[in-house]
Amino acid sequence: MNSAMVWVTVLAFGLVVGSFLNAVIHRLPREISLAHPRRSFCPQCGRSLPWYENLPVLSWLWLRGACSSCGAPIPVRYVVVEVITGASFVVLWWLFPPALAAAYAVLVCLLIAGTFIDLEHMILPDVLTLGGAVAGVVLSMAVEGLQPGLSWEERLRSSLFGALCGFALLFAVVEIGKLAFGRKRAALDPVEQFSVHADADGPRLRLGGEDWTLADFFYRATDALDVELTDGSIWRLQAEGVKRDGVLVTYAEADGWNGEARAVVVPREAMGFGDVKFMLTLGAFLGWPGAVFSIAAGSILGAVAGIALLAARRLDAAGRIPFGPYLAAGALVWILGGPDLVRWYLGR
Repeated sequence: MNSAMVWVTVLAFGLVVGSFLNAVIHRLPREISLAHPRRSFCPQCGRSLPWYENLPVLSWLWLRGACSSCGAPIPVRYVVVEVITGASFVVLWWLFPPALAAAYAVLVCLLIAGTFIDLEHMILPDVLTLGGAVAGVVLSMAVEGLQPGLSWEERLRSSLFGALCGFALLFAVVEIGKLAFGRKRAALDPVEQFSVHADADGPRLRLGGEDWTLADFFYRATDALDVELTDGSIWRLQAEGVKRDGVLVTYAEADGWNGEARAVVVPREAMGFGDVKFMLTLGAFLGWPGAVFSIAAGSILGAVAGIALLAARRLDAAGRIPFGPYLAAGALVWILGGPDLVRWYLGR
């Protein structure tokens, strides 16, 4: 089982799976079916790729990172994903028995896909988070060692409790963050003209010559964006309409309303709810100790990365960083040796 041919097979299989993950990373957030078109294609010109241009790593090197038809650059991310996946499969095969290695490989695939989607789009699709949680529960029942317990019933309980624990812990963080940092006031100096508009695509706010889609600010049904006027009044823009002087009117009725704003108060979240649902997956695979470790390690890694990005001035205008990749990194550390690391730390 440890012959060179086996290791080469595991590596090759990991590279092929990595190539598939690239399709998932590109198509899933863009709502492109994984079945149609079945063959990979150039995102720029739409040309279907022949098999010899779709070989993991080799084709990218042979094509020198560009489409052979239109010359559009092929992101290096494709090679990175394939190499990471292949290397992860080899490491898992080396560390764990075959069945357990295969189960962890499923989780690693979810971590890789979620990481690169979150880095590019700041979202974690439900098919990965909720679908991953289902996969974690099923594999926990089927594979010994993934959860504590000799019977599948014991492992099922451990998996479900882990998913619930991870979800509840991060949900609590989100709610506390909402209470502490859920609204941000931005003073406008000098004051700016604003107007409210009702469009077919939804209500929008025009402020200082820029248009803002209000739906982008309403994360919850209770969220509202306040506009403080120079006369001291406050207009509250909600999902249902505009509240002025205590009276709520629809956006159709408020279409064209305008004035001078001295400040705006916008709602915000501590993190996206996709991160919370992601913890269902991590807890279902890793149990409650792995879920707690993933949050703690992910928070430390995310804080370090945030400080580095802030120092390098690489944060976006809203100062956001995706948290999913750091949760994934924490989960990976747990798989590779988290329990030993915790025992070492507690023994210091």
